[in-house]
Amino acid sequence: MEKNQHISSPDIPVIDLCSPDEELVAIAVVKASQEWGIFQVVNHGIPTELILRLQQVGKEFFELPETEKEAILKVETHGWIISFTASGHRLESTTNSGLRILESTLNEEYASHIKKLSEKIMEWLSEGLGLRRLRREALKEGLGGETVEYLMKINYYPPCPDPELVVGAPDHTDVNGITLLVANEALGLQAFKDNQWIDAKYTTSGIIVIIGDQFLRMSNGKYKSVEHRAKMDKEKTRISWPVFVESSLDHVFGPLPELITGDENIPNFKPYVYKDYKFRKLKKLLLE
Repeated sequence: MEKNQHISSPDIPVIDLCSPDEELVAIAVVKASQEWGIFQVVNHGIPTELILRLQQVGKEFFELPETEKEAILKVETHGWIISFTASGHRLESTTNSGLRILESTLNEEYASHIKKLSEKIMEWLSEGLGLRRLRREALKEGLGGETVEYLMKINYYPPCPDPELVVGAPDHTDVNGITLLVANEALGLQAFKDNQWIDAKYTTSGIIVIIGDQFLRMSNGKYKSVEHRAKMDKEKTRISWPVFVESSLDHVFGPLPELITGDENIPNFKPYVYKDYKFRKLKKLLLE
C-alpha cells in the first residue's frame, strides 16, 4: 500500500478517564502509547464549556482583520503561538488586542486543567516503564521537572477546493515529550500506522494525545513517537489547539537512567541538549 493512501479504521484508541478502575485506564494509556503513539481521552476533567469557549475564541480570532492578526507573532505557515509556565500557569503579558482575545480563554483555569491532565498521563506512562513507586514523576522529571514548558499553538486551515493536492501540515513526528490537542469538527488529523494513514475522528470535548520524540527517547524506545499529518477540508475550516509539553531549550534529555542499567539494557538513543536536537531535526541532520 502506498504511503499516501489512508483509511478510516481501525480507529485511534479512545480512552475514558472516568473509569472507576484507574489501573485499567493506566494500562490502556500505556498500551496505546506503545502501539499507536496517539490516542484520544474523554471525560478528562476539563469542563466542556471551557473547551467550547476555547474553540469559539479561536474562531473569532481568525475572523479578525488581517492587519490585526499579522501584528501577532506568526509561526510557520499557519498559526499563532502563546506559552505559559508549569509553575505559574500565567500567560506572558502583551498589549496586542488580538493576543488578549486568546488570553481571555487560555487563562489560569485552562492552564491549570491542561497541566493537571498532562501530569496524570505522564504518571501513568512512568508507571508503564516499571517506575511505579518513587518514580511516578520520572518522565516529568526527565523533561526538566518544574522547568517543563507548555506551549500552545493555534493552527488554522481554511477550506480547500482540492484537499488531496494541498497538505495542511506534512508528515512529521513531534519533537517534544507529549502533545495535547483540541480540534473542531472538521476532520484532518491523520496518524500513520501499519503502512496506512488513519483518520482521527472528532469527539466532542475529546483531547487527542500525541507521543513525541522526547518520550520515545526517554522511554528508550518503549513508547512510539507517531508520524502524523494534517489534511485540509473541502468545505469546512479546520482549527486545532495543540499544547506542546517540552523541556526548556538548554535541558539535556535521553533514556531514563533506570532503563539502561545492566548489560542487557543498553541505551538505544544518545542524550541531546533539547535545542540541539530541535536544530538537527529541523535541518534533517543525523540523530543517534
